[in-house]
Amino acid sequence: MAASHVSLLVLDLAGTFVFALNGALTALRAERLDIVGVLVLGMFTAIGGGIVRDVLLGSLPPATFSDWRYLLVAASGALLAFLFGDRLDPASFSINVLDAMGLSLFAVTGALKALDLGMSPLPAILLGAITGVGGGTLRDVILGRVPSVLSSGLYAIPALVGAAAVVTAHELGVQALTGALLAAALCFVIRVIGFRYDVNAPAPRGACPSSPRAGD
Repeated sequence: MAASHVSLLVLDLAGTFVFALNGALTALRAERLDIVGVLVLGMFTAIGGGIVRDVLLGSLPPATFSDWRYLLVAASGALLAFLFGDRLDPASFSINVLDAMGLSLFAVTGALKALDLGMSPLPAILLGAITGVGGGTLRDVILGRVPSVLSSGLYAIPALVGAAAVVTAHELGVQALTGALLAAALCFVIRVIGFRYDVNAPAPRGACPSSPRAGD
């Protein structure tokens, strides 16, 4: 396996793990769920974005179902949160940090996979953003609340920026892992600024923008 593909797989699995933690911690904080509910929510959060990405790319069956490591990593992250959730401190800030990490990693890996499968830059950027927000959106829908991508000021925007950054790096010939890490870091910083300082995207005049709280 080429080094670039190994790097992409590692980043994708890392995103899967932190999103599983995020989904499971959100379940522990927001709902009275048993182990099955926590595992289901954690795993859906972890694999949702990748499944949507692969379906849109026509890469079937999705990597989640053709590579056992994705389900194992997702289940491990969710189970870890269930067993040690009190020690992991499922507070809003912690959940949002994990959410920002998953968003960043998936936005980058989604865009890179789209490029690897022959997509042009613009579709690759859009698919990267969709990959990033997909898991969190599915998590919020299952919990019966407005998805963060529609209500949080800086959620989709960081994903688009991160995806655009990694696509630009790729087009400029930057080494794949270096470009991916820099783009993910950029996405992460923008997302953290958004929820840490309550920065919102422009909203219709007279509207009251919601605070970006992925863990609420």
